[in-house]
Amino acid sequence: MTAPANNPQKPNARKPALKRWLKVIQATLAGALGVQSKRNYEEDFSSTSPWPYIAAGLLFGLGFILTLMLIVRWVLASQ
Repeated sequence: MTAPANNPQKPNARKPALKRWLKVIQATLAGALGVQSKRNYEEDFSSTSPWPYIAAGLLFGLGFILTLMLIVRWVLASQ
């Protein structure tokens, strides 16, 4: 019986996924502010799947609306 081989990709498997999600979050925030460079814009749209960007955009939109609602409630309650 042979010893199990060490898989060098397993410890680093989280880095590409984390890097990908950070890229999606960065693209979403840059898109919301309108400050994304053309090179990054084209790189994002050449991605294989639009679903991470759609999900991030929906979550950002929901968070933005909830934040505005909380600010309005706080301002109205302080009057």
